[in-house]
Amino acid sequence: MSRIKYYYDPKSCKYERYKRSKWDTLLNGLGFLSLSSVLAIVFIIVFNFYFDSPKELLLKRENSELKFYYQLMEEEVGKMNDMLTDLQQRDDNLYRIIFESEPIAPEIRQAGVGGSDKYKEIREKGLNQEKMIISLNAKIDALKRQMYVQSVSYDEVSELALRKEEYWASVPAIQPILNEDLNLLASGFGMRVHPILKVRKLHTGVDFAAPKGTPIYATGDGIVKTAKTIFGGYGKYVEIDHGFGFVTRYAHMNDFKVRAGQKVKRGDQIGTVGNTGSSTAPHVHYEVIKDDRFVNPVQYFFKDLTPEEYDKILELASKENQSLS
Repeated sequence: MSRIKYYYDPKSCKYERYKRSKWDTLLNGLGFLSLSSVLAIVFIIVFNFYFDSPKELLLKRENSELKFYYQLMEEEVGKMNDMLTDLQQRDDNLYRIIFESEPIAPEIRQAGVGGSDKYKEIREKGLNQEKMIISLNAKIDALKRQMYVQSVSYDEVSELALRKEEYWASVPAIQPILNEDLNLLASGFGMRVHPILKVRKLHTGVDFAAPKGTPIYATGDGIVKTAKTIFGGYGKYVEIDHGFGFVTRYAHMNDFKVRAGQKVKRGDQIGTVGNTGSSTAPHVHYEVIKDDRFVNPVQYFFKDLTPEEYDKILELASKENQSLS
């Protein structure tokens, strides 16, 4: 119930009832609304300052979760870096040493992954967590680059392993004839008396005396380079190219079991013992050539001899006697 107001009228000396005009009512209403609006705004500001809205609470929860998972990703990237570092150290200090290969240079492993505009798109978005996002992306990119380098390195090591297997199969590592009793080596490598010239001369191989027709075997995998006959000198002889700088030569043969261009394996028969060329008795003159230089073949008899047998044949080969060719 509205309150009735009166005012004193001096003209009539009476209290007259106060009647509001429509304009006064309108002004009062506007004043009330204005005050209410101001109070409401102040209340909202104060409320929002101290209390979060449901949407803000949701966003804060999402931000908290994002930070949590970002930290997990940082930790995982750190663990992956540690694992990669371990693989790199094994690669450089174990695998490459075994296969006689140079370690990968640090500047190659740590090579950059892009220029200054690498993360231009991220910067243009103006994100609040720009530095954090760019930092994580940079770490991931660096990790990807190092993983790629390591992958290439393992491909190279794998190829080296295959080549190493091929190398050991190719090295001339056995005697060219069966010599179970170690009594067939007649003359060793070095200065020997030539059987025809009767002067001391470098004997470029070793001589194995054996009956005519005794099988001669390839001492390592390779390709027959030469199989021919010459008058004097080597007579009938075979040369095998083993790769890796190794060539073997088998001279004074009676006949051939191979032809030029043919692939042979260690232990394959390539011919028989003879007495052709400048030879004074049936035997095989066997040479090992490494990087175009004659080397002592006895040093490569490690595949079919025990340490004791090797010592014995080394002693026999060291005797300075007359060669057979």
